[in-house]
Amino acid sequence: MRFMLMQYYAPIDGVPPMTEWAQEDIKAHIAFQQGFNAELTELGELVDAQGLAAPELATFVVSDGASAPVITDGPFPESKELLAGFRIVDVDSQERAIEIAARSSAAPGPNGAPIRQPIEVREVMGAPPDDLTA
Repeated sequence: MRFMLMQYYAPIDGVPPMTEWAQEDIKAHIAFQQGFNAELTELGELVDAQGLAAPELATFVVSDGASAPVITDGPFPESKELLAGFRIVDVDSQERAIEIAARSSAAPGPNGAPIRQPIEVREVMGAPPDDLTA
């Protein structure tokens, strides 16, 4: 079963934005993420993990399939609605995906304290059944 574990730009109570963290706290946080990814890779559970560019660098595209697409750089939705990064894991159960999300949620923040970042866990669906495809 594949699950996507998503992190958003939502503020976290008691945790300042990373731009305000001490350099050593940022390094510790990144080291945690890299080490956790290496551990999940070794277990054969990590499919992919990526951070995304800042919301102000996002582009929105809307198309009706006939006209030229409408491409805008804004207005932006609430920043808490924007995805900051994700992991895709291939695990035996939803419980294992939740374990991984919990560990990611407790990544170190300022002074090494767990940041308690909410992680959305959603199963990645397979292809639609043949009777629904052309």
